[in-house]
Amino acid sequence: MNKKKTYKENEIAIYDESFIHKRGDIWQFQMWLEKERKYARESLRTRNQSTAIDKAKHRFHEIMAEQLAGKTYFSKTTKHGVEEYLKQREQDVDAGLIVKGRWRTIKTHLEHWLDYIHRDTKLKELERIDCENYFHSRTKTKKGISVSQTTVANEQSTINAMILWLFKRKETYIEAFDFKPLPRIDKGDDANRRDIFTLDEIQRITKVLEHQCALGKCEMDEKGYLSQAIVAYYFLAAIGTGLRKGEQVQLRWSDIEFEQKDVKGQEDDPISLVKITVRGETSKVRKTRRFYVQNWKCFGELYQLMYPLYIKAKKQNPDIEPFVDRLVFSVDGKTPPTPRVIGLHFERLMKEAGIENLEKRDVVPYSFRHYFITKMVNRGVAPMDVAETCGTGLIQIMNTYYHTTEAKMLKNVLPDFHYKDGYLIPS
Repeated sequence: MNKKKTYKENEIAIYDESFIHKRGDIWQFQMWLEKERKYARESLRTRNQSTAIDKAKHRFHEIMAEQLAGKTYFSKTTKHGVEEYLKQREQDVDAGLIVKGRWRTIKTHLEHWLDYIHRDTKLKELERIDCENYFHSRTKTKKGISVSQTTVANEQSTINAMILWLFKRKETYIEAFDFKPLPRIDKGDDANRRDIFTLDEIQRITKVLEHQCALGKCEMDEKGYLSQAIVAYYFLAAIGTGLRKGEQVQLRWSDIEFEQKDVKGQEDDPISLVKITVRGETSKVRKTRRFYVQNWKCFGELYQLMYPLYIKAKKQNPDIEPFVDRLVFSVDGKTPPTPRVIGLHFERLMKEAGIENLEKRDVVPYSFRHYFITKMVNRGVAPMDVAETCGTGLIQIMNTYYHTTEAKMLKNVLPDFHYKDGYLIPS
């Protein structure tokens, strides 16, 4: 396309490189961009010719200033920028740099950002202050779903990682957004302590979850009840295994082994255990680990619920995959609960169990993992054993979970007693 040299009767030249014309009753602006070899086209949103000329001259000078500053007019949209970034991160999954669950989390974070910034916004129009109210917007959701400060902080980190990636590829003029500093959460002397549930709260939560599981078993033909039961078993398993979300949603029946260990002198009363294998490709640290938990009932009940449904489906379709290859926490064995579904069920669970002050405490589904780890620590399990079971670093365990608890302080002064459920019990 070449620069316009002659003008029609209904076209008015604005300096040498631009002109205005009417489309219907509205005046339009066009300007030739030599560097980009294209016309910039914009509506002036006026029917008045004099106003249109003034607006066009003003817009001409703005675009010229941007061009002289090295900026380009044409730009990809935020939607396209997110798509390209996700394709790049998908290659990181193939290369083994991140797990698929992490990719899904990144995608979820950026979907929330697109809802905030709008999908048709041009990347090169983004300014550093455009997301200064992101925290306020995300924590004031229309559907009343509470979003923790930790979640927003993680989203902001993901967003700026993408913006930096786009900046290096000259798709944006900014390398990061200036998010407002998040409010400091004062946790007193336990500043490094993860927010966890109390034993009383876990008991109330477990009671609600067991009721939901019972409904699923009674009404297994009702898809809604079955889905609710599966998510309930998901939370029960999270409490009893300490698995990360990405590890748990990708758990297959082939990763589960039911075992019994005889007790010397009590061969008729063995201990039932579940041996769990977390495959390296699903682990955050990319390392396979195996551990035992005394959570036989949770996995056993879920197996008894899902296996008959699988046999029924196999009769209708003999070519479906073996049961051991199916996902543990899934209605169809292929699709795990989405983060949104888990979040919605968690909100309802907290209300039914009467758990209060969620936002102030920053309690989220991941808090079940913190509860599991803290319980191991308080039982006196060695830090290295905790780290191996939970698939995390020894330093992380030491810094985050080995804080001074009330039980430990009382043990120091009253060595002949131990502290349990609010009571001193003679050793």
